[in-house]
Amino acid sequence: MISKLPKWAWYGSAILAFIAGTINTVGFLGFQHQGVTHLTGSTTLLGIAVATGDLTAVLRLLAVIGSFLAGCIFGGMLIQDSTLRLGRRYGVALLIESALLFVAVPFLHHQNSVGDYLASCACGLQNGMVSTYSGAVLRTTHVSGLITDLGIFIGHLLRGVPVDLRRTRMCLVLIGSFFAGATVGALGFARFSYETLYFPAALTGVAGLAYAVYQHRHRKHRPQG
Repeated sequence: MISKLPKWAWYGSAILAFIAGTINTVGFLGFQHQGVTHLTGSTTLLGIAVATGDLTAVLRLLAVIGSFLAGCIFGGMLIQDSTLRLGRRYGVALLIESALLFVAVPFLHHQNSVGDYLASCACGLQNGMVSTYSGAVLRTTHVSGLITDLGIFIGHLLRGVPVDLRRTRMCLVLIGSFFAGATVGALGFARFSYETLYFPAALTGVAGLAYAVYQHRHRKHRPQG
């Protein structure tokens, strides 16, 4: 349940949603106008490409989808659990995501689709890294599910059905964080172009290091025996 989420999970989820919003905006404003933090749009475009016989677009979109899937697979291999808890290798996953984003920038500058594949893989890794905590689904790379949950909560409230206010607050935090990231991404792209990705890359790296320090201190002060 959301009520069991520790503070680090709240802060971390908000930061990751912000990062995803920034990355997706750069993808949309880039030369391929390609969203990379989720696959609904890419799958739709793939269907259109197949229907119109655009082989180049089919191969590119399959690569984007495959890159996201590869990131999810790697995240599953790295974390090795569907339950979010301290002690898992989230710091390592965040540092790898950071490296993927850093490497993506020069490719994007040369309008090379490899940059989109790397960014998509980074987002797949992030999505696969954060799955569930005590039965509460945490989504940080897209907002469709969050807005759906929020709508259900409002519907329950209007019918007089009890609502988990902490869960509602989490939805609002993540939606707001993704939106803030998208706004920052748009402002950054207008001035710095693809270098805007260096910001979420650095933020992800710092988050990974901060988590590693937090985990180390937690282990150090944990009672022995």
